[in-house]
Amino acid sequence: MSKTIQMTVLKERVSVQQIRETDYISITDIARYQEPGRTDHVIQNWMRNRNTIEFLGIWEQLNNPDFKPLEFEGFKNRSGLNSFVLTPKQWIEQTGAIGILSKRGRYGGTFAHKDIAFEFVSWVSVEFKLYMIKEFQRLKEDEQTQLGWDIRRNLAKINYRIHTDAVQTHLIPAELTPRQIGQVYASEADVLNMALFGMTARVWRDANPGEKGNVRDQANAAQLVCLANLESLNAMLIKEDVPQSERLKKLNSVAIEQMRILANDVGLKRLKG
Repeated sequence: MSKTIQMTVLKERVSVQQIRETDYISITDIARYQEPGRTDHVIQNWMRNRNTIEFLGIWEQLNNPDFKPLEFEGFKNRSGLNSFVLTPKQWIEQTGAIGILSKRGRYGGTFAHKDIAFEFVSWVSVEFKLYMIKEFQRLKEDEQTQLGWDIRRNLAKINYRIHTDAVQTHLIPAELTPRQIGQVYASEADVLNMALFGMTARVWRDANPGEKGNVRDQANAAQLVCLANLESLNAMLIKEDVPQSERLKKLNSVAIEQMRILANDVGLKRLKG
């Protein structure tokens, strides 16, 4: 199932779908800016243009090994004639095109690869095109930011598994009850919380009664990177039988050092060590 997100361009909602790991933009939504009740008419007028046919054909030849060039030549030869009509469905079915898609359902309409969509919006409105480019760039920047955060968050989760495995192997005797085991896990988690955040999970919850999640869910990217490093280091210290009080001092020292380094990185200068 493709993922659909929305852009707002000059008060018009424009859908973007991830199809084949590529962005496809709704040209039906773009056409609505020109003629709200006749979007199919707008798209067909664009597709009957000879320059459009040539552009679509060249794009398919560059990106689609299964494109049918003979059918394309037939459309190109008839383009420009008063009697010539071409719909997205006809183009797709007769040439095997992949740059344009017709979809049904809630998020249906005609979608085009971003290269083609930007060519279409140039024909519809230069003003709309400029605003759409700006909004599309913002959308991609937001995606990259979220991707970076997710990578760091997942890294912290992976290292946390390493850390809890070390707790199970070296700190938890077999005769402990499940409740006692949970208490040891919580204790070790709070060693990391104290080293990095200066408070336990309970202290944070008491200070933030209306907040969801925990102190780690409020961490920024730099803190998540540091937390991942602390989890690995603590796992190693546990294996070496270093007492908890000594580990806390070492982890706190490492956290201060690493956060000072990260605070000097671009975009992180306001972070405290």
